[in-house]
Amino acid sequence: MMDRTDIIRYLQSYDGPEVSIMEVCGSHTGAISKSGIPSLLSDKIHLISGPGCPVCVTPSSYVDRLIELSMRKDTCVVTFGDMLRIPGSTVSLAQAKGQGAHVEMVYSPFDILKLAAKAPQTTFVFAAVGFETTMPVYALLMQTLEQESVSNVKLLTALKTMPPVIDTLCAQQAKIDGFLAPGHVAVVTGYKVFDPLAQTYKIPFGVAGFQASQILVALYGILHAYHQPKVMNFYPEVVTEAGNEKAQELIDRYFEPVDAVWRGMGIICGSGRQLRNQYSAFDAGSANLNEDHKMNQKCCCDKVLTGKMRPYQCPLYGKACTPLQPQGACMVSEEGNCHSYFINQRNDR
Repeated sequence: MMDRTDIIRYLQSYDGPEVSIMEVCGSHTGAISKSGIPSLLSDKIHLISGPGCPVCVTPSSYVDRLIELSMRKDTCVVTFGDMLRIPGSTVSLAQAKGQGAHVEMVYSPFDILKLAAKAPQTTFVFAAVGFETTMPVYALLMQTLEQESVSNVKLLTALKTMPPVIDTLCAQQAKIDGFLAPGHVAVVTGYKVFDPLAQTYKIPFGVAGFQASQILVALYGILHAYHQPKVMNFYPEVVTEAGNEKAQELIDRYFEPVDAVWRGMGIICGSGRQLRNQYSAFDAGSANLNEDHKMNQKCCCDKVLTGKMRPYQCPLYGKACTPLQPQGACMVSEEGNCHSYFINQRNDR
């Protein structure tokens, strides 16, 4: 393997066919921007930020449901910080809290247990959003709720799985020549989960870590595997072929595959996970949240998420839409495409 200097030199001087590589992990999006990787690449290498931020792909109907629950006098919504600012169809959770909604921000899903123990007459609803990476944590929380017979904690789920959305992007003939595959997801699923996609669409996948050097190595590998149906593991420290089988079993115990709506992309068959029927008592009404309405009709998050538009090409970007006043989900989270471009002043146009 070439050393880092040689890899950078190769990426800078690349003069082959134009190549578009999509990352589908919010952590990769942030790392690419913060480390200035786009400035190290040839003009013929195009990086596209895909639907890899869980907050960004959460539909407005889900946020509306959280707000509805939080307005009940005996119910409190518990969530991570990013979810507070994501727009619903009219307002965000943060704005609803200013209007009297019961909302608590936590750093771990397990923090909800302390809240529930202190206020047994209140129902606490956790906003369970995320990909395969966070599903094991929610499964462990469910295991605890079941074992300790906790009756005043519920989950409102908006859980997504990565392979179906990649399949959808490729089936729609998006101009993608390779994928920088999400390392955190692959820790759970194993890198073999991407092999059917590589074989079907004849494109390479490079599973990568989150340091700049790891991403550069993966990009180098993807370029050298141009049009080859293969999955390469550049994150062997933590990613294996089979993944974490115990975590997979725990997820399957509590959650089942369902069709899910992705903000800006519509319903993708089999792309979500929802609590199984036998655990419906712990569900706060996750089913049928399939509507998605924009707060601002000029928002182009749907095109940004699918690589059809760069964030700076949206007419709202940097004007009406900023991290302090997001008009769309992509500007809310630090892992969001538009937020990352704005904060790190990316200039890979």
